[in-house]
Amino acid sequence: MASTGTAARTVAPASLPRARGPLVWSAAVGLVAAAATLASAEVVALLLAPASSPVLAVGSLVIDLTPPWLKDATIAVFGTDNKAFLLTMVILLVAILAIASGMLERRRPPTGAALLGVVGAVAVVAVVTRAEASPLWAVPTLVGTLVGVVALRRLSARLAAWLVARARDQARAAPDSTGLDSAAPARTPEPATALARRTFFGGLVGTAAGAAIAGIAARVANSATSAVTAVREALTLPAPATAAAPIPAGASLDVAGITPLVTANRDFYRIDTALQVPRIDAGQWRLRVTGLVEQEIELDWDALSSLPLQESYVTLMCVSNDVGGDLTGNALWLGHPIREVLARARPLPEADMVLSVSQDGWTAGTPLQVLQDERDALLAIGMNGEPLPLEHGFPVRMVVPGLYGYVSATKWVVELRVTRFDREQGYWTPRGWSALGPVKTHSRIDVPRERARVSAGTVPVAGIAWAQQTGIERVEVRVDGGAWNEARLAEAISVDTWRQWVWMWEATSGTHVIEARATDASGFTQRAQYVPVAPDGAEGYHAVTVQVDG
Repeated sequence: MASTGTAARTVAPASLPRARGPLVWSAAVGLVAAAATLASAEVVALLLAPASSPVLAVGSLVIDLTPPWLKDATIAVFGTDNKAFLLTMVILLVAILAIASGMLERRRPPTGAALLGVVGAVAVVAVVTRAEASPLWAVPTLVGTLVGVVALRRLSARLAAWLVARARDQARAAPDSTGLDSAAPARTPEPATALARRTFFGGLVGTAAGAAIAGIAARVANSATSAVTAVREALTLPAPATAAAPIPAGASLDVAGITPLVTANRDFYRIDTALQVPRIDAGQWRLRVTGLVEQEIELDWDALSSLPLQESYVTLMCVSNDVGGDLTGNALWLGHPIREVLARARPLPEADMVLSVSQDGWTAGTPLQVLQDERDALLAIGMNGEPLPLEHGFPVRMVVPGLYGYVSATKWVVELRVTRFDREQGYWTPRGWSALGPVKTHSRIDVPRERARVSAGTVPVAGIAWAQQTGIERVEVRVDGGAWNEARLAEAISVDTWRQWVWMWEATSGTHVIEARATDASGFTQRAQYVPVAPDGAEGYHAVTVQVDG
C-alpha cells in the first residue's frame, strides 16, 4: 500500500487530444491561408484575364530583376527547365512568407494579416506593371488577398480558442498543489475543448480542400476554355509564293548520335521570359508598325497571310548558348519578308533600330539595316510545315538570320517600332547584354559525348558548325593538342543553317581530349580562348574527354 508521504505521480490524461505544438499549427494556418489567397485569385483571374494571375506576375517580376549572371547560371544548370525552377523558387518563397504570417498572427495579431497584406500589395504592383496590363488586372490579387486575410484571421482565432481550452484541461488534469497522490482519475477533455478542436480542424481542412479544388479547377478551366489551340489546329497555312529549295543530297550525314539536320518542333529549344505562354487568337492578332516612319501601318492575320510568303531554312540560337551547348535549332520557316513590311511604312532617314514588341511586353532591338537587307528576315507564321506552336510564337514571330535571339527573334510579335539605339533599348540591353548580337562562328562535337567510352579503332567524331550570313568553309579536329585534321563537311542547305561534319579517328587506348574548330567563308577561324556568354555570346573550342578501351 502506498504511503501518504510519497511524492505524487503525474497521471497522463490518455484521453486528451494529442495535438502538436502551437508553432506547427500556426504554420499550417499560414500555408492554408496562402493557398486560399492564390486559389481565389486564380478563379477571379480566369473570369477576368488569365494573364492577371499573381503567381505569373510575380514570377515575371523576378525574371525582370534577375541579374544576368544568375540567369546564365540557371540556364546552364536547368536548361529549358529554368522556368520550372523559377516557379518552384517563387512558390517556396510564398510558403516561407505564409508560415511567417501564420506564426506572427498567432503571437502578435494582426501582424500576420499585415504581412499577408504587404505581400498582396507587392503582387498587385507586379500585376499592374506588366506591359499588357490594365488597372482591372489588380482585382484578382486584391480579392485573393482579402480572402487570405479573412482565412488567416478566422483560423488563427479558432486555433487560439482551442489552445486556450486545451491548456485549461491540462491544468485541471495536473496533480494538486499539496504534492500528495490524490489518485485523481484521468480526465477527458471538456465538451468546450472538444468543440474548439473540431471547429479549428474543420475550418483548416475545409479551407485547404476548398482552396485545392478551386485552384485545380481554375487551372484546368484556363486550359480547357482557351480556343487558341483549336484555332491553331484548324488553321491551314497558305502555300508559299517562294518555296525553299530541296535539301541537297549529302546534307545529312549517316552518323549515329549526330544532331538531325532539321530540328523537330517538339525538340526545338525554348528560351523566353514568358512563364505562361501567351494565347493569341489569330483572328484577333494585329501588328502595328510605328515610330520614325512616314506612314504607320497595321496588319491583321488575314492581311499578312495573304501577302507573298516564302520558305527559308534558318538556324536560330540563344546568346546564352555556351560552348558546346544545345540552345540552338534549325527549322523550315514560312513567312513574309520584314523588309517588305518596313518598305510600306517608309522609315525616316534618322532611324537605325527596330524595337520589336511581344504581346507580353518583351522587346528586342534589331538594327534597321539588318531588317532591310536581302537576308531572309521573316514575319514567320509557319514552322516545319505547320502553324507556329504556341510556345514558339503563334500566331506570328520574327526570324532573323545572323543575330542571336535576344536581339531579333521576338515571339508573339505585335509591334515593330522604328526608332534609334540612342533612344530605346531592348529588354536585355539594360541588363548587361550587348545592344548588338551577331551570331559567332562556332562548332560543336555531338559524338562521341563527354566521358563516353569507345573501343579502339576507327571512331567517327562528328557534329555541327555554323557561321550565319557567311557559311562554313572548314572544320578541323585535333586530339590531345596535336595536329589539326580536316573533317569532311556535309553539303550546306544555305549560309543561314548549321552544317554537319565528320572526321574518322583512329583511336588508341587511353583517355583523350578531342577539340574542334570551324573556319568560315571569310577566312575567320574560331579562337581558342574561352569567352563567356555575356555580354554577346560565348567563344572557344568545344572539347570532349573520352575513354578508349582496348
